[in-house]
Amino acid sequence: MSRLPPPPEKRPVRLRWAWWLLAYVSLGIGIIGIFVPGLPTTVFVLISAWAASHGSQRLHDWLVTHPRFGPSIVNWRTHGAVSRKGKWMASITMLVCALITLWRVPLAWVKWTSISIMAVVCLWLWMRPLPPEGS
Repeated sequence: MSRLPPPPEKRPVRLRWAWWLLAYVSLGIGIIGIFVPGLPTTVFVLISAWAASHGSQRLHDWLVTHPRFGPSIVNWRTHGAVSRKGKWMASITMLVCALITLWRVPLAWVKWTSISIMAVVCLWLWMRPLPPEGS
């Protein structure tokens, strides 16, 4: 006699509003990041999609099928992959932010901590695989 797997865990409905709020706030910050240098867009869109999968199926479906956001979300979820264009855009943005930090921030420890964090993130980003051809 085979045993049936346990039923999937249901998320408490009482927390659905928190997931919904996180999804929309993250999406809003991501959209602002399109226009504000140094504020990442993709990271916040990925957070939004993740939170929406817990709190707003409608927003989640919209994000995954969106022509601009959808491919990045799908590539990240299925392959942990970042496109070459995404890597270059993030790297250039971090470089510009590092230069502005060097120019405008008076405290040496803040400069070097910020630039070190950006360098580690950039290195990690370039170690991520590229999406498969045709994705």
